[in-house]
Amino acid sequence: MTPPADTPDATTTGDLVVVDRPADGVTRLTLNRPDRLNTLTVDLVAAMHEALDAVDADHDCRVVILTGAGRGFCAGLDLNGYGTVPGTEGLGEAQRGMAVQQHIAEVVHHIRAIRQPVIAAINGAVAGGGLAWACASDIRYCAESTRLGTAFIRLGISGCDMGLSWTLPRLIGVSRAWELIYTGRVIDAAEAERLGIVSRSVADADLMPTVLGVAAEIVANSPFGVWMTKETLWANLETPSLRAGIDIENRTQILASFTDDSRRAMSGFLAGERPDWQNK
Repeated sequence: MTPPADTPDATTTGDLVVVDRPADGVTRLTLNRPDRLNTLTVDLVAAMHEALDAVDADHDCRVVILTGAGRGFCAGLDLNGYGTVPGTEGLGEAQRGMAVQQHIAEVVHHIRAIRQPVIAAINGAVAGGGLAWACASDIRYCAESTRLGTAFIRLGISGCDMGLSWTLPRLIGVSRAWELIYTGRVIDAAEAERLGIVSRSVADADLMPTVLGVAAEIVANSPFGVWMTKETLWANLETPSLRAGIDIENRTQILASFTDDSRRAMSGFLAGERPDWQNK
C-alpha cells in the first residue's frame, strides 16, 4: 500500500503495518490488509509487535495513533487462517491454539507497556481482536461509518477474549459491557459514543484531523510527565484502594518534580513562557 499524501517519511513493517510521522512527535501505525478488513494473521500481529517495539524505543515519538487502511479498522481474526506461530509447528492442536491466543492477546499488553499514549482512530468495521486492541488504547475516536461488535460469542466460543472482559466494563460499566459481550450485537458510531466506548464520533473526513489535534495537545506536554501519567492511570485501574492509588500518585509526582524539564516549566510558567521540553 502506498501511504497517503499526508503521511511523510512513511516506512513499513513487512508492509502489513504502515508506519509514518504525520506530525512532529506523532507516529501513526496503520494496519494494512485493506482487502481483508485488516483481519489478524500471524504475520500482521508479528508486524504490530515489531512496530510497537520500534515506537517504544523512539524517544522522539510522543504519541501513537493506531488506525486501519481502507474500509475498516480491524474486523478481528482472519477466519481463512491465522497461520502458525513460529516454534510451535510440532506441537499439539491445543498447544498451537494457545500460542495463537497469546500471540494476539499480548498486543494488548504491548499497547499498555509502551511509554506513549495510544489513540485509536477507528474507521469502518471493528470487531473481535480489533475491538480489543482499540479498547486497550488510551483514547478512542471513531468515524461515523464505524460499525462495532465484540463478535467472539457469535463464533461459538466465549465472549471473553483478548482482555475485552477486563477493559470494556471499565470503559462503560458492567451491565452495558456484558450486554454487548453476551449478545455480540453490532452497534453504530452514535451508540459507541453514547455508551462511552469512544470519546467522540466524527464525520469520516474529520477523523484523522480530530485525532491529530488531540495528539498535538498531548505532545505540548512534557515527555516524562506524559509517560508517568500513562503509568499511573493504568496502574490505578488495578489498585485495591484509594490509599494505594494516592501512594502511587505521590511517588510519581515527586519523581517527576526532580526533572530539569519540570524545574524549567515551573519557572517558565511564572514568566508566561512555553516550555522547551528536553526530556531531561
